[in-house]
Amino acid sequence: MSNDPLLQPYQLKHLTLKNRFMITSHEPAYPEDGMPKERYRAYHVERAKAGVALTMTAGSASVARDSPPVFNNILAWKDEVVGHMKALTDACHDEGCAVMIQLTHLGRRTRWDKADWLPVVSPSHEREASHRAFPKKLEDWDISRIIEDYVDAAERMKAAGLDGVEIQAYGHLMDQFWSPLTNDLEGDYGGSLDNRLRFTFDVLQAIRERCGDGFLVGVRYTGDEDLPGGLTKEDGLSISHKLRDSGLVDFLNVVKGHIDTDPGLTDVIPIQGMRNAPHLDFAGEIRAATQFPTFHAAKIPDVATARHAIASGKLDMVGMTRAQMADPHLVRKVMEGREDDIRPCVGANYCLDRIYQGGMALCLHNPSTGREIEQPHAIAKAESKKRVTIVGAGPGGMEAARVAAERGHEVNVFEAADAPGGQIRLTALQERRREMMSIIAWRYDQCVKMGVNFHFNVFADADDVVVTTPDEVIVATGGLPHTEVLGEGNNLVVSSWDILSGDVAPGKNVLVFDDAGDHAGLQAADLISERDGRVEIVTPDRSFAPEVMAMNLVPYMRNLQKRDTVFTVTWRLKSVAREGNRLKALLGSDYGDMTRERIVDQVVVNHGTRPLDDLYFDLKPKSRNLGEVDYEALVAGEEQAVERNADGAFRLFRIGDAVSARNTHAAIYDALRLTRCF
Repeated sequence: MSNDPLLQPYQLKHLTLKNRFMITSHEPAYPEDGMPKERYRAYHVERAKAGVALTMTAGSASVARDSPPVFNNILAWKDEVVGHMKALTDACHDEGCAVMIQLTHLGRRTRWDKADWLPVVSPSHEREASHRAFPKKLEDWDISRIIEDYVDAAERMKAAGLDGVEIQAYGHLMDQFWSPLTNDLEGDYGGSLDNRLRFTFDVLQAIRERCGDGFLVGVRYTGDEDLPGGLTKEDGLSISHKLRDSGLVDFLNVVKGHIDTDPGLTDVIPIQGMRNAPHLDFAGEIRAATQFPTFHAAKIPDVATARHAIASGKLDMVGMTRAQMADPHLVRKVMEGREDDIRPCVGANYCLDRIYQGGMALCLHNPSTGREIEQPHAIAKAESKKRVTIVGAGPGGMEAARVAAERGHEVNVFEAADAPGGQIRLTALQERRREMMSIIAWRYDQCVKMGVNFHFNVFADADDVVVTTPDEVIVATGGLPHTEVLGEGNNLVVSSWDILSGDVAPGKNVLVFDDAGDHAGLQAADLISERDGRVEIVTPDRSFAPEVMAMNLVPYMRNLQKRDTVFTVTWRLKSVAREGNRLKALLGSDYGDMTRERIVDQVVVNHGTRPLDDLYFDLKPKSRNLGEVDYEALVAGEEQAVERNADGAFRLFRIGDAVSARNTHAAIYDALRLTRCF
């Protein structure tokens, strides 16, 4: 048996967990009609097959009708959930993987205008900033029925064959009772800490009575709200001891912080550029103080950190949830001694940010996650070997090269730069976002292992491509910044890329016109302000940087708000003109004929990219398909069969920003679903 601490079994009461890896509760928003159907099941089973010991389903499965999820959660208050959860559990059990589910009542962390339009409830009228709903203060009959809702939901999970449940107590109703900031009830459920904990112990006691001692029960909770007037670390230690001593719980799953605001949420679940495992030592303190089974997850992205967490005795089970979204086969690769092959989590948080904006969780650079059915993680070998030529070594081109090589093809990649990376090289110049380069580094390493031929410092033309006698050609040349958006003065502006690359020095009084709303505009503003420049970010949108999304916005705001930066929404840059040795920027409005003027020394325009597609159009008449894509076949995962030119020597495709300005995930997804059918 391996002596790797991560591969040692763990005995949790009567349940033997085969290793120390777990997936903590999270909601990828894959349910259909509130039920964990085929897509949801396939997601968890993929990771069970790879060897994870415990998968926690359903971040925040709702136990009650008046706890409507604000994104697509499992509805544990419906009887029909039992069959779906049983199918998932049975499939995971077949792989030796234990299954639990997280149950919750959201309390104020939802909205009254969702689902059945019932009032939001909480132990006070205090509104949560993130979801903005003013709650009804709980009455005695509310408390009684919600306790019953928890118990009914737990019983459904037991009937489905799950190994246990986890009660959610950070930011939700359970710890809204705990915190003096959100509980101003009088009587048995308000006032002292013991009274504020009464609801929790009422729920736990009732679950035990209904489900028995053989059904595992734990609590995922905040041990320190890290808020003035909120639960302190001392409170958290006291709560931890009370939970342990109650005899009602079998494990503690500890977090630190609060999630009622975007910054608070981001500190609890850190993103790229933030410290790895920031709350691990805190969780270790709880375990040392209680000597009780302790789980934890918060930006533990790499195996070395996870191994340290177990070897040092800080944790009993370590959650690597986003890491296993990036690579569902992480555990298997550890067991096989292939840690270098693990696709890294880069902390981009595309997964969570999409959920909080109403989408389903997708990994920025693993498009098979959440698409396990239509885009399996395993790449099958092709029936016959082809010659595949790819132009461009950005994320899309590198994914195409990796997948084609996995298929067994001979692959040539041309890249004008001296190294792979494309736009990601530009992004990763900022220290806070340097982890993004791992998207490229992992693919490059995989490609080198499989014998892909790279040709750097070659600005490939049609002859360079043709001489490789390809069967398939993919143009992944990306795009170039588009700044010609003004009525006059286009020659007086610079692009966000000019600033980020260092080709243009930042000015001291700068207007950044952001009409794309993506990272490039904010990164440019961040860099300019860091160099002591005054920055005004102007956007015609009603909110700035909508493509960056909530949690990724937090680090930018923490930098920009402490510097000389202002944000101006609903105004559009119309023109720029010289005024002495400075620039006069004219702003207009989509809402009327109003105008405003700004006098600055630099104007930066962020308006996305336009395709760098000359090579594609040079090659198009030489191709068999004339560049045409059968979208039905592409979506269905079938081979492209378009033939439009009998004299053509190869099939031609373009992907990513060489088609239109999109994002990294889109470029990689283009490459995966196209190339896996070559």
